[in-house]
Amino acid sequence: MTVRFEAAWCNTDLGPYRECAYTYERYPYDSVPPLDAALFTGSFDWLGGPSGEPSGQAAELAELERALDEFGLVLPADFLAYHRDARLAWSLDEVSPTGCWQSFSPPLPSPVEPGAHLVRFFRDQQDCVLWYLYLRPGEEAFVVHSWLDYECQFELVAEGEEPDEELADPGAIRWCAASFEEFAYRYWAEGRIRLDLANGDGPTDPRLLGYLAHYAQQRPGASGPGVSARPPR
Repeated sequence: MTVRFEAAWCNTDLGPYRECAYTYERYPYDSVPPLDAALFTGSFDWLGGPSGEPSGQAAELAELERALDEFGLVLPADFLAYHRDARLAWSLDEVSPTGCWQSFSPPLPSPVEPGAHLVRFFRDQQDCVLWYLYLRPGEEAFVVHSWLDYECQFELVAEGEEPDEELADPGAIRWCAASFEEFAYRYWAEGRIRLDLANGDGPTDPRLLGYLAHYAQQRPGASGPGVSARPPR
């Protein structure tokens, strides 16, 4: 059974351009700016491209690849290109307005879809939201987010303790990007916008100005449901 997840983008405010009533909000996907798919070639040219210098994560990534191979799954090429390169890796950590950081989990079985697995790669410092690769057999991969730490949940199960009642709820997983690079671009763009707003009059990069132009056409104050330490019930 293939599960179709609800789509939502999860992040914080963009100053006067987009409101956020909580630590994060889940914005309906049709409310966020559309992205040019031609940007996402796997080369990360919008970040200056790879340096060719190793990031120091080769061993950790190789171990993750070996673990996934047991399930017939592979890490996406763009995910590997980003995390293997010294210039690219941690670019999202550097622009995160809420202290999010790179954090890999081992492959975790999807609790809602047999054969699929989750790999956490990015998390909020207080675990308000965690981002995962969602991997299906046949090399299908996309990015999801959740308020559940699935690694912790499966550890509870292994120890004979009761996990969160939402562990098997597909609604606890939200689709947020068709590829890792697409996720990275949107997160990076919003982080850069936040930094530019905090440090001066706002962004001057045409790419970021184009991103914000989308919000000038939206109804002021429109936003999705809020997220703090846990989502609203």
